[in-house]
Order: sequence, then structure tokens, then C-alpha cells
Amino acid sequence: MKATEQWTSKIGFILASAGSAIGLGAIWKFPNVVATSGGGAFFLLFLIFTLGIGLPLLIAEFVIGRGTGKEAIRAYKEIAPGTRWHWTGYLGMGTCFLLLSFYSVVGGWILLYLSRGIVGGLLVAGRNYDELFAQTVSNPWTAVMAQLSFMLITIVVVGQGIKSGIERASRILMPGLFILFLVLIIRSLTLPGMSEGLEYFLKPDFSKLTGQAILNALGQSFFCLSVGVSVMVTYSSYLNKKESLVKSATSVVILNVLTSLMAGIAIFPALFALGMKPQEGPGLLFGTLPALFEQMPYGGIFITLFLALFLFAALTSAFSMLEILVSGFSGGNKINRKRLSVLFGLLIFVVGVPSALSFGVLSEIQLFGLTIFEMADFAVTNILMPIGVLLIALFVGYRFPKARLKQEFRTEAVWWQKGLAMYLMLLRVVIPIVIVLVFLNLLHIV
Repeated sequence: MKATEQWTSKIGFILASAGSAIGLGAIWKFPNVVATSGGGAFFLLFLIFTLGIGLPLLIAEFVIGRGTGKEAIRAYKEIAPGTRWHWTGYLGMGTCFLLLSFYSVVGGWILLYLSRGIVGGLLVAGRNYDELFAQTVSNPWTAVMAQLSFMLITIVVVGQGIKSGIERASRILMPGLFILFLVLIIRSLTLPGMSEGLEYFLKPDFSKLTGQAILNALGQSFFCLSVGVSVMVTYSSYLNKKESLVKSATSVVILNVLTSLMAGIAIFPALFALGMKPQEGPGLLFGTLPALFEQMPYGGIFITLFLALFLFAALTSAFSMLEILVSGFSGGNKINRKRLSVLFGLLIFVVGVPSALSFGVLSEIQLFGLTIFEMADFAVTNILMPIGVLLIALFVGYRFPKARLKQEFRTEAVWWQKGLAMYLMLLRVVIPIVIVLVFLNLLHIV
């Protein structure tokens, strides 16, 4: 890949950027936190925090990447030479490495269930789907080989580069994801008794809100947009200088919020219509939903569509995580890119094997009551991402040259240019305070 390679269009960049976060936040995690944090009231707060805090942070990462035209580590070095700010890039790379090591395990599970759905062996009347899931993930060879298969797909796509690999795949996968979501939403909204679930998800009931739920909404706004790991720094480094950063970031936020909204409308009406309660973690996708689809006419078709949808989202997230590692060491060389894709992909697979086995032969290995898989998840979500978000906000707020910042916003609307002082206040004061509160709260949970 040449150093000057860029996205072929703004829509390609937006789809790839939105896809990098959707699989992580909007489909798997979002319905779980909604179910345990106040329903519609939580969704409203999540929306406010995503627009008021997540969007400015996303713009900050875009400023760093597009402003330098370099991947994360070299971008920080250019702006702040002779300092240690570039360790923010290394932190993002390490976070993505660890994140993909256990996220690929979930991707492997999806591949297993999707293959069963395609051959028609997933939905069986009277089957205990929680037991099926436990049997599937506890089989060491099945879990590890499925994880490897997911990583091989990711390696092949990222190895092809930005235009031929990530952008081309995102142009197919992301529209496909939304089309499948629409199909599921239509099916969910045609179920008798679905209105209770729709009301639960969309009608705010602030009596159900707790301090914990408010902080969960803040944390979810970060997680949803995949900010704090410098992925968006690397992705935006391939963006043309003529494109509007604010419009591009806003488009990414809208797509992520829309996906979260669609996930809620697809899942909650169906759950309530069939008298089911949402579970947390893997149980929602691999336990509750198969039981739900079994009770639907043509359930086998719809569960296969849903699994295909989730695989699309999982892959687009995986592409971004591997890309930040490959771009950081490839030096713009296409041959190096392919070799590094294989090297890092296989290393991530090896590091992720204990997470894959933590539901079976390594299930007894625990720390603070957490399995290896859960420890990796906790470290990424509750420690590494909040630290990364805090560092990026402070970097753009205090270290990024103001003249260069104004230059990056030269194509924006006049009101945005005049509001630059307010934007810097958000990054310097408001967002750091919010992030520290979220971080301390999450540590307190331990």
C-alpha cells in the first residue's frame, strides 16, 4: 500500500468508520445495558451523551489523523515531537490487540451458529439453547478453530489494503447490515403484543434511572463510537483534506445511533411479545434469541439473517482493530502490509486462545471472580478505553497547535469556526471530568 493511499470517497470512509464500532457497541452490548439501566430513559441519556460528548471526541481523533495524514503513532510524534504523547498511539494499538484477541472468540461463535443456521440444524423444538451454547463454547477444538476462522477472514481483508480490502468490504457489509435489520424490525413489529416492548424501549421512565445507569449511558457513548483507541486517528489519516471533519463525524455518529435504535426496535418488541426477559452478555445473542426465533414462523430463516447481520458487524469492527496495528508498522509498504496482517492476525489468535478456552478447560482460572475472557473484556472496556479517551481529549485540547486546529476547520460552517473556543473548553475541562467520573465508577464496580 502506498503511503498516499486514501479512501476513494467520503461515503467509503463513513461506512468503514461506522462499521468499526457498530459490532462492538450497538448490537451486542447496547440491548443488554438498556435492559438493565432504565429502558427508554437510558436510551435518551445515551443519545444526549453520544451527541454532546462522544461526537466531540470523535472529531478530536479525526483532527489528529486527517491533520497529519499519518497513522496514530507517527501522528502524535509529528504534532508533539520529543514528548511521550506518542505512547497514546501505542496504548491504542495495545488495546486493539487485546480487544480483538477476545472479540475474535465471539466472532468464532457467530460463525459456528451461522453455519448451523444455514444447514437448518440450529432451531429444534424444545431445545435448551443455553445448554447448547455452553456445550458449543466448552468444546476446546470447536471454539479455537472457529476463532481461527474468524481471524483468517479478517487477515485476508486487511491485507488487501484500504481501497481493495476494508473499503470494498465495508461498502458491501454495512448496507447489508441495515437491510437485514429492516427485515428483522418488520418481523418484530408484526408480532402480537409487541407494543409493550416498544414502549419499554422508547418511552422514558426516569423513575427507573439510577446513578449507575447514568454512568452506564456515558460509558456506552464512548464504547458505541469506538473512541479512545486511536482507530479513528488511523482511519481519518486516509481522508481527503477537502472533506468536512464535522460532517463526516456527524454521519458516523448518526449511523451508530441509528443502528442502536434499530437493534432495540428489532429485539425488545419481540422479547416482550414472546414473554421473554433479556439476558446479559452472550446469553442474549446465543440463548434468548434462538429461543425467540424458534417461536416465530420461518424462524430458521430469520435467525440465519440475524446471525449474518451480526457477523457483518463483527467483521467490520475486526478490520479496524487489525488495521491500526498493521498501519503502524507497515511503513506504507504493500508487501509489509500483507505480511504484518498475517503476523499480527496470528499473534492475536494465539493470545486469544486462553479466552476461547475460558468457557471450558480453563474455566477454573479466575481473578476477582472473572474468567480470562472476562478479565480481558474488563481491562479493555473499563480501564484502557477510558484512559485513551482522556489522553486524546487532553492532547487536542492542550497540545494540538491552535493554528493547525483552525486550519482543519477551515471547510466547516462559520458557526463551527466561531465556536472553537467552546469546543476546546469541552475537551480541556468538561470531557476530562466526565471521563474521570466514569472511570472511577467502573473501578468501583470491582
